[in-house]
Amino acid sequence: MRKAGFSAAKLTRLTAAMQTYVDRGEVAGVVTLAWRHGETAHFEPQGWRDDAAQLPMQRDTLFRIASMTKPITSAAIMMLIEEDQLTLDAPVARWLPELSAPRVLRDPAGPLDQTDAAHAPLTVLDLLTHRAGYAYHFTATGPLVKAYEAVFNGFESQVDPDAWLTRVGTLPLLFQPGTRWHYGIATDILGVLIQRVSGLTPGDFFRTRIFEPLGMRDTAFWVPETQLDRLASAYSIDPGTQRRVVEDRPPTSRWANPKRFQGGGGGLVSTAQDYLQFARLLLGRGRVDQTRLLSNRSVDLMRSNFLSREQRRVPAFGHELWAGQGFGLGLSIVDDPARQLPLGYRSVGSFSWPGAYGTSWFADPVENMIGLMLIQRRSIERFPMSADFERRLYDAIDA
Repeated sequence: MRKAGFSAAKLTRLTAAMQTYVDRGEVAGVVTLAWRHGETAHFEPQGWRDDAAQLPMQRDTLFRIASMTKPITSAAIMMLIEEDQLTLDAPVARWLPELSAPRVLRDPAGPLDQTDAAHAPLTVLDLLTHRAGYAYHFTATGPLVKAYEAVFNGFESQVDPDAWLTRVGTLPLLFQPGTRWHYGIATDILGVLIQRVSGLTPGDFFRTRIFEPLGMRDTAFWVPETQLDRLASAYSIDPGTQRRVVEDRPPTSRWANPKRFQGGGGGLVSTAQDYLQFARLLLGRGRVDQTRLLSNRSVDLMRSNFLSREQRRVPAFGHELWAGQGFGLGLSIVDDPARQLPLGYRSVGSFSWPGAYGTSWFADPVENMIGLMLIQRRSIERFPMSADFERRLYDAIDA
């Protein structure tokens, strides 16, 4: 028996494999979804959204999707570009004067007062492609680590975006703008740019321009009290015991605060069904069914590699991330499947970007397929569950 060209028996094996991660206690629960050729062939909640309270995962469970927010922010920027309110090569200082005179560290791990002037202004494209020279505290080195920790301590709480950007403007860049890919707060800055250009907060822009047109009713920067029971508990991994510890639970969740900082780089809560709609928008080159939000060309640019050959040689996150894939506008794009690390199954042109709580997704234009795997497990170490899910999903294709 087949559905959407999948072997039913192999999809059953995929479900069983995901259950082993729950049974071993590595995750509390998981929701997996597979969409292909216009239909959902697999949609399985397993385990618990809170294991201590024995609350089961459900199809409409809410997940903190962290950096899966970034592609949505990038799509919003492309909307503003289509409306002639921005251009990719525009210096962002026109709207963000706080960033008009960036300084660049002479040594990325060196003293913060040893800097040079930037050789070129920061552009919208630099921010979209993570080539602006910014970092996160966990991707910075030397004294810059503490500088980022000081600037972003408590930034998810009630922080005015203008005050936040003023603080960002005091940070030196790691590298000259446009010269190197380095993961950092660039997409959060794009969130402020959206607000300055459109007059809407990122949350309101996303809601009115993307979420409501696509029917994404459960995606937002905060969770109303009436919906908190649907939010999965979040866990982190204790480095000493390697066991899960509770990091955020619905009754006291940071995501229950409607005044949370709306960062373009993270912070959204969503469901598998909601994010499927957004992934379909990108797979459909800007259209979902009869709803078009972006032009073909805008999405094609998002799905195109912008990194030079030299930039792809620089390791990221401790390994050769760009050996088999490049980076576009908020998305990674496979262009050499045999060199994906870890060894992947995605076709040429497949694209994605995951989240720090273990949430992951991909869209494959060759197979006309989307896969989502949502968990709430934050860890610095690589965790094989999403790669296992993808391998088994591709192995299940039977037509």
